[in-house]
Amino acid sequence: MRPSTTRALLGIAFLLPLALVGYGLWLGAATPAGRARVLRLGHGLNRDHPVHKGMEFMAADLLERSDSRLHLDLYPDEQLGPERELIEGLQMGSLAMTKVSTAPLEDFSPQMKIFSLPFLFRDGEHFWQVLESPIGAELLDASLPFRLKGLAYYDAGARSFYINKRRNRAIRRPEDLEGLSIRVQRSRSAVRLIEILGAKPVPIPFGELYTALDTGTVDGAENNPPSLYTSRQHEVASFYCLDEHTFVPDILMIGIDTWHRLSPEEQEWIRASAHASSEKQRVYWEESVRESLAEIEKAGVGIVRDVDHAAFEKRAMSMYADPDYQVPAIRDLVERIRAVGRPVATP
Repeated sequence: MRPSTTRALLGIAFLLPLALVGYGLWLGAATPAGRARVLRLGHGLNRDHPVHKGMEFMAADLLERSDSRLHLDLYPDEQLGPERELIEGLQMGSLAMTKVSTAPLEDFSPQMKIFSLPFLFRDGEHFWQVLESPIGAELLDASLPFRLKGLAYYDAGARSFYINKRRNRAIRRPEDLEGLSIRVQRSRSAVRLIEILGAKPVPIPFGELYTALDTGTVDGAENNPPSLYTSRQHEVASFYCLDEHTFVPDILMIGIDTWHRLSPEEQEWIRASAHASSEKQRVYWEESVRESLAEIEKAGVGIVRDVDHAAFEKRAMSMYADPDYQVPAIRDLVERIRAVGRPVATP
């Protein structure tokens, strides 16, 4: 039986009793005082990751803000399944909340493919200017027709390439990727970018990537420094190339069924705690990036800083001509994002 099938069956076995008691456990488990609701949040990162720490902050903040009437129970490490299964759990009402990268959301909300466009954001400052603008609010609501509600963004930094020890190859130009198999998220846009850069994309769940790198199932992958370090994948990596081709945020999401069963007061507690956790997580993230790069380098991984960014950007720009990105709504969104933070021309 495939590992993903096994996880799915285990997830169903775990969640079925919840459905049989009329959602009582996942949404409204009563304390002895009869007041508390329990919201279960599953995700795929480990407990040391700064995004998980942001959600731990939210759990504590929500408990205090609600006077112990709302409890947020966290299930990291793909305990309840990989990202796509967690998204489907929210849609079916069998899970309350999740943290998900925007890449798997592309199948549910087409606007999310915007984050997979390479070199769309000028830098991290521009990235957050966009997320905190009306554009960011629109994108949080873009999944509502798919029974998913975005609550807040978590910083997931810039994604860069790393290569396993078997290949032992430094990546400085797109040509250095040619002939390599690179793990990608399950996203058509992510697959397309790797193809344009001349490598072979291989979709693999994040939880299976360490073994895939170690055994040579894939030659490399792409992710941010904290994910590379906290997953321990740096142990089987030789070089980490800081090309920073995409900025892909994480989104904290809640299922519409769960949301509608909450009172207006409870909804406001969750909104406020989600916002507070987003701000706190950005602090955790900045600290983690510095620490992760230092530890990765200390472990013997070569950090490639002299990257030919212009060559990567020139090769990747052809992706903007793909039919998926020539849809008027997407083209307009690209232009609006590029305009954020630019000086306004005066007559």
